[in-house]
Amino acid sequence: MTSRTEDLIAIRPIIASAKIYDSMTADELFQNKTLRPIIKMQNNLFVAVFNNYIKKRKNVFYDLALQKQLDYIDNVIQKDMKFRNSLKGMVIGQFTVEEYELYIQNSSALNKRMMNIVKERLISNIQLFVRPEVLKAV
Repeated sequence: MTSRTEDLIAIRPIIASAKIYDSMTADELFQNKTLRPIIKMQNNLFVAVFNNYIKKRKNVFYDLALQKQLDYIDNVIQKDMKFRNSLKGMVIGQFTVEEYELYIQNSSALNKRMMNIVKERLISNIQLFVRPEVLKAV
């Protein structure tokens, strides 16, 4: 029987572009070894959660121009603490105990890195955030 740690690490995608160097800071190392793979793995969940967020906010997002949609994503991640904490929980819940112990040593800086990566993921998936009626018409 495998351990939780082995199972968590085994299901994470490998990101070839996330390089590891001896000269990296501890935060950069944590970002590339832990945060990036978890956030990539959770991508579809983040998209679903943000789609639900849009729906709960009366679909205002859909009526915005592209630049305003990008600003909306940035604003939501920076200012809506309930939503931000929910996103953080989706990432932290995938940590091993050892990773969590590293995370709590510098959680503030790592949270910033985490939210920036999540924001970039949502922005790179902007084409998936379309009014549901549009999807039915296609």
